[in-house]
Amino acid sequence: MTTHVAVLMGGWSVEREVSLNSGAACARALESVGYRVTRIEAQRDIATVLDTLRPDVAFNALHGRYGEDGTIQGMLEILRIPYTHSGVLASALAIRKDKAKMVAAAAGVPVAHGLNVSRFEAAKKHVLPPPYVLKPIDEGSSVGVVIVKKGREHPPQEIAREDWPCGEMLLAETFISGRELTCAVMGGKSLGVTEIQAATGEFYDYDAKYAKGGSIHICPAQILPKIYQQIEECALTAHQAIGCRGVSRSDFRYDDETDTLVWLEVNTQPGMTETSLVPELAAHAGLNFGELVKWMVEDASLDR
Repeated sequence: MTTHVAVLMGGWSVEREVSLNSGAACARALESVGYRVTRIEAQRDIATVLDTLRPDVAFNALHGRYGEDGTIQGMLEILRIPYTHSGVLASALAIRKDKAKMVAAAAGVPVAHGLNVSRFEAAKKHVLPPPYVLKPIDEGSSVGVVIVKKGREHPPQEIAREDWPCGEMLLAETFISGRELTCAVMGGKSLGVTEIQAATGEFYDYDAKYAKGGSIHICPAQILPKIYQQIEECALTAHQAIGCRGVSRSDFRYDDETDTLVWLEVNTQPGMTETSLVPELAAHAGLNFGELVKWMVEDASLDR
């Protein structure tokens, strides 16, 4: 019997559009390798929809809050529908950048100095000596990230706007200049390391991640072999320490001049769009997109 896969996409986080793109790409790829696919644009009635549909597997292509933070995972556990990616605990932990850093650091992964601050406090005064980064503690896709450059006299004011959509608490971290690097882990093995360069030469922000031509991916990254290996080891260590399952992707900064490497975060549900990094890294490791999503469906389970 053909496996019936429900692809969950959309949702109601600020990353909704990215999720719709990821879900559509994955659904097409799953159909191409023989699965029966139902596309579900997740709304608040998602539990009822899934309980009625009763698919064999839920392919979770949701990003951000509710889809990536353990919420949908808990619902799938209750419904007893096997699902892809990480389970309840790892998802909830990984999306909280501050908590995930603590676990990764305890496992020996190098992280940047940082502290939690309210967005209003950070708008009144510099909470760290510039340069530093302010980021929401529980958003992905670089949503709401602000870089405070060296020499800036006043703290950023946009974070105090009434229409700020990214929560009250921010993580402030010392800014590490240099290369933006990322490493995917699949089934307990590294898929390799990619260097990301924003096409503008500036920050790898939301547009650089998802707009066509917004970024340049150098895969594999052209860095010293010892740094490449260290990144792979750190990504795997963070994946295991946080308890991730399936496919994850860890992001890093590396400063050649000071030989400083820091782990930034782990993405438990990395983007799967045409410009996404994990499909590129999988291809580098010898897996095409269809083989990648097939592996993810076969890896799906409960009690993750």
